[in-house]
Amino acid sequence: MSLGRNIDHWGTNPGDAIDAALQTIETALHDLLASDPAYWRTSQKKDLLGRLEKLQAQQAALKLRVLASAGDIAEETGAKDASAWMRAELLVDKGVARSQIKLATRVARYDLVAAGLVEGVVSLDKARVVTQALDTIETDPVASAEDLALAEKLLVDYARTLTVNQLRIAGKRILVEIHPARFEDAEAKALLAEEERAQQKTAVRVWDNHDGTIGFDGVLPVSIGMRFKRLVEAYAQPRKQQLVAKGSPLLPWERLMGQGFSRLLETIDPASLPRHGGDATVVNVVISLQELRKDLGVATLGYDETNGATITAAEARRMACNATIIPWVLGGDGEVLDAGRGSRFFQPIQRKALRLQHKCCQAEGCDMPPEWCDAHHLDPWAAGGKTDLKDGALLCPHHHRLAHNPAYVHERLPDGSIRFTRRT
Repeated sequence: MSLGRNIDHWGTNPGDAIDAALQTIETALHDLLASDPAYWRTSQKKDLLGRLEKLQAQQAALKLRVLASAGDIAEETGAKDASAWMRAELLVDKGVARSQIKLATRVARYDLVAAGLVEGVVSLDKARVVTQALDTIETDPVASAEDLALAEKLLVDYARTLTVNQLRIAGKRILVEIHPARFEDAEAKALLAEEERAQQKTAVRVWDNHDGTIGFDGVLPVSIGMRFKRLVEAYAQPRKQQLVAKGSPLLPWERLMGQGFSRLLETIDPASLPRHGGDATVVNVVISLQELRKDLGVATLGYDETNGATITAAEARRMACNATIIPWVLGGDGEVLDAGRGSRFFQPIQRKALRLQHKCCQAEGCDMPPEWCDAHHLDPWAAGGKTDLKDGALLCPHHHRLAHNPAYVHERLPDGSIRFTRRT
């Protein structure tokens, strides 16, 4: 199709008309930007946002029309192609420029998509999703030209009522909607191939940022990734609800998810873990007795500093409250004084008893549910504290960290709650 449809190519001076139209747009935008939305009526804000959404689609349609015929720009300027000129003159990254030109070429092949952009009902993102779906259909050996035309019509219609993600999902199943009997088997085969590719792409990278944090990223198959997301959300969501209920400032969702992921790892049942290095999967914390007794001592995660990472003694003491950690306490000559006897850790029945007794985190003013709390020794095990209910306290992860933070002191109040006070 021609993206120049319905344009008068025979004006007396097209350049003047284009310049005048652009000046009108620029003036109108300048006037709007000079106005403060804080003083607008709600109805005006709603109206502007709706009309801007349509104008952005129409602006995209105009830009794509120009890009589809921008070959002469590269020829005149000596650039390798239009994307190279955009990189040099407009400071647009070449990858982004090439993507825009590619989209312009694709839109030029689909009349209804182009018309939807001009009308303002198909946004730039939706046009990208629809054209990708149509390109896939065009290469499908089972699909006919009539199937392609009907798919385009349906997807442009759906673009009026669906979000981009909803439209992407619809695009994957549009052929099944057109003719279920003919395309269901093909869809199943496509899904199987997609899952096989996902398995090949599966990867996780972990690295030390050397600033007290570990960075990681990765790619998971959808079935595993959604389980991972739900598990992390299960640990993150209660924290969010607690904060909202208290009227406290809400933490960013990414931080809540990070806390949820940390909590997920800390509560993994060690009995369900595979054997690693000839033994059960554990984290070893190595610390000298002298360092352990210091508020600002240093411990090593792993067997040595070369193959591990350093943490504070306070964090080592907090980790030692969890049964997935083996703390190795060394004497002055490297002799192993303590290898984390099982009796140090609160047993499941003791944890249940603490939860039954206290109903929630024992920190003063905290109502974190008991399921999300740790069992903590009020008298540190390094100082002879006993693993019994009288010496045990139920603390949420936040207050458990405070209990091991040398910047804070804590005391048990007569009612059984625990008050934290920052050291002066």
